[in-house]
Amino acid sequence: MKTKSPRSLPILLALLFLAAAAAAAAQIAMAAEPEQAAPAAAQEETAVHIVYVDRPADADPEEFHIRTLAAVLGSEKAKDAVLYHYKHAASGFSAKLTPKQVEELKKQPGVLQVVPSQTYQLHGPGATTTNTVGLMNRLG
Repeated sequence: MKTKSPRSLPILLALLFLAAAAAAAAQIAMAAEPEQAAPAAAQEETAVHIVYVDRPADADPEEFHIRTLAAVLGSEKAKDAVLYHYKHAASGFSAKLTPKQVEELKKQPGVLQVVPSQTYQLHGPGATTTNTVGLMNRLG
């Protein structure tokens, strides 16, 4: 009767952790697209914000997000301003907004919170995944 090596469990767990971390990093990267250059005198400086909303259960998520943002930006600008729609783990969207637009949006019905988008680095500079989870000692 053969039994599995006890070494395979830590490796399997490390691979599952890496897959989850990669999925989270991809989600964050989609929300933090680089801003296009615009003349400073033409408009206020914008930054990407995540807007969390309390969407009615019977409302289409994307339509509700656009309608909420349109109250501040107007309908055509709202469609262009949305970078990503969050529909599963949270209800909300990301958009490029000026500080004034953020303050106006916070006052809209159904808006729970507006926060600046942040990118987190999972590992420090020069760290490799295999060294971080200790696989080099086990495999080497």
